[in-house]
Amino acid sequence: MLAAEEKKKTTVAERAEPTLFREGAEKALFAAVNQAEKEAGEAIQNQDFSAAMLALSALREPVDSFFERVLVNDEDQAVRANRLALLARVRAATDQVADFSKIAG
Repeated sequence: MLAAEEKKKTTVAERAEPTLFREGAEKALFAAVNQAEKEAGEAIQNQDFSAAMLALSALREPVDSFFERVLVNDEDQAVRANRLALLARVRAATDQVADFSKIAG
């Protein structure tokens, strides 16, 4: 979704701003990304890629919940840009370990 919006030149905020979160699922994903980034980063520094993947796997439920409960393309441009920035954080966190865009499916 993020790649498609970027191709359309949709505005993505520079960083996710928690004060713009309206839904609990946004807040939960933001907290989960913060934790996963920290744990994965530490694991990567220790060259423990299994632990890094495990840390990132904790994002599955919050990401699923986000997409089930949150309309990313909100009418409010600032909210939309903020939600896309949050998704960009998820992508950046996972890119620390692997480029999942290379997986077909």
